[in-house]
Amino acid sequence: MSDGKSFYYQTRYFASAGFKAIAPDFPGFGQSAALQEAWSVGDYADWLNKFISETCVQRPHIVAHSFGARVAFKLLSERGLCDRLVITGGAGLVKERTRAYNRKVAAYRAVKRIFPAFAERHFGSEEYRALSPLMKESYKKIVNEDLRACARKVRCRTLLIYGEDDGVTPPGEEGKIFNACIAGSKLEVLKGGHFCFCENAAIFNNRVLKFLTEE
Repeated sequence: MSDGKSFYYQTRYFASAGFKAIAPDFPGFGQSAALQEAWSVGDYADWLNKFISETCVQRPHIVAHSFGARVAFKLLSERGLCDRLVITGGAGLVKERTRAYNRKVAAYRAVKRIFPAFAERHFGSEEYRALSPLMKESYKKIVNEDLRACARKVRCRTLLIYGEDDGVTPPGEEGKIFNACIAGSKLEVLKGGHFCFCENAAIFNNRVLKFLTEE
């Protein structure tokens, strides 16, 4: 999982364009303090709402990547505090469980009952295995919540940007689904993968600037 430094090219660019550009580290990420208990998407949305309030920014634009999209959808489904929203590589779907997936889960649970340490080291994605035990519990809460219903409640102008080679949140899946959920949203596909906003920062930044400043 990444932190605010992922938006290095965006904070520099938009600050130079006259925006107040802030890229916070969520609790448990980057330089922020570790979590004391497992957080859900709703907990992160509450934290972000408080953070925005404390920065005294009225009607901010929000640019969110991957997990950040989950938080943005949850926050904006309950509070209309955002002017414009940009989602890149946005996650938030619970996809249909395949037979292969269910077999892996069954194997994990069987091994965990006998060799819990081995199961934690060898099952799950590399990203998951790198997490602390507490962050793993938070991760489970987060990825098992489908945010489609929240996305349908987003009312601000929204631009969705996905990388054409994104294997984490493919544009033909997450991109199209969230585009259909958010009324009036625009979906664009750029060259690159899950971090297309870094891989093609100039193109991404120019497109977002146009979106933020157009009437």
